[in-house]
Amino acid sequence: MRLLNRYALPFALGWLVFISFLFCLPGSAIPKINWLSGIHFDKWVHIGLFAVLLFLWGNALGVFTRRKPLLLLLTAIAYGLLVEVVQDQLIVNRDFDLWDAAADTAGAMLGLWALARIKK
Repeated sequence: MRLLNRYALPFALGWLVFISFLFCLPGSAIPKINWLSGIHFDKWVHIGLFAVLLFLWGNALGVFTRRKPLLLLLTAIAYGLLVEVVQDQLIVNRDFDLWDAAADTAGAMLGLWALARIKK
């Protein structure tokens, strides 16, 4: 049974579009606040965005069997790497950052874990 059954897929799609838009913003559109870099705020943002992404998609797709969460996680990792490549190649003032991809992976795992905890 999915949470918010009727709206699960639109929420997941909407979140994907929203974060894709954010990831494609030029570097000059992202505020630079020095003290936030000291706590690696951008990595926490990546973790949060991907946690919500995987929570919503896991819920929308009803990911509760053994292989589906792994497939969704691998898809999220591929999406995170693709975002980094697009930022490096196509977005002004943005680069490939493997640590962002690692934060995306951590967030994806957190989102799946949270969904599993709620479903129990």
